[in-house]
Amino acid sequence: MDAEASPITPAEATRKSDLPVRVASAVVMLAIAGVAFWMGGLWLDLFVAGVAFGVFVEYVRLASKIADSPARLSSMVIVGAIYVGWAGLALAVMPEPLMLAVLGLVICTDTGAYFTGRSLGGPKIAPKISPSKTWSGLAGGMAAAGIWAGLVVLSASYLMSAIGPTGPSVAAALEVANLGAAALAGAVLAVFAQIGDFYESWLKRRAGVKDSSRLIPGHGGLFDRVDGLLPVAIIVGTAWAASQAGG
Repeated sequence: MDAEASPITPAEATRKSDLPVRVASAVVMLAIAGVAFWMGGLWLDLFVAGVAFGVFVEYVRLASKIADSPARLSSMVIVGAIYVGWAGLALAVMPEPLMLAVLGLVICTDTGAYFTGRSLGGPKIAPKISPSKTWSGLAGGMAAAGIWAGLVVLSASYLMSAIGPTGPSVAAALEVANLGAAALAGAVLAVFAQIGDFYESWLKRRAGVKDSSRLIPGHGGLFDRVDGLLPVAIIVGTAWAASQAGG
């Protein structure tokens, strides 16, 4: 006798029914971002500024639901302006290859955390803030980000070897690239990406909402999409600017 199929929960049914909308929205988002990167320069800066402004508006919306006095609302708005504005400026000052590397790292963190968490499960990190986040997921996100950072550094070293006397060489790239340090840096940045995710989840729980807005069908708001990117952008962009000033 065949085993009885497990019933589909309302949440699972909703996710399945929303899948075409989510996919279509993702395609549109990628297309817009791709055009901005392709045009580069001022257009890319305007795109980053537009996204940052939209995130700030959503942050203020959440703060207005949390604050119990005008003074507290003002302080939260100031914090949000610094947080989101700093991240947007940090992205704007990065060279485009570095911006792509940062975006890739955050995507790898989210992807690694999602699949590892679903596969292994285990203890939750902070169930009252984000019930789906597990320690195994965090480890998976750190591993994926570390691998990504190592590949980025190795690729950059390989391209740099191309201008040497021997031409492009994997061996020369391996001699120059510090893959261990790159992997460690990627893993640490993955932790900050998760902290950014938790921070937005905490804000939404305090505000009593599921998404930061309904701007993107099937995905929520802009803040929902870039919550992990903000702290990573601040760290990498600030480090980049400091290295340029020091050089």
